[in-house]
Amino acid sequence: MANRREPADTPPTVVPLPARFLTPEDIAAMFGVPLETVYQWRRKRTGPPAFRVGRHLRYHPDAVAQWVTDQTHQTAA
Repeated sequence: MANRREPADTPPTVVPLPARFLTPEDIAAMFGVPLETVYQWRRKRTGPPAFRVGRHLRYHPDAVAQWVTDQTHQTAA
């Protein structure tokens, strides 16, 4: 079985990270909802996807934007 490698002249694809990840407080402020609502969305898996950094909950801005788009399309359908 041969090792598959990219040609030496092809740079690896690098996806830049956002300037900063969003906190639950940011999400609550963004949508004008209480912080507890953001935590309920997480428990019910109905809100934007989040991930943990140690014990801290964070949201990727692109994932939040995609969630908003999905919510908009579900409402329109």
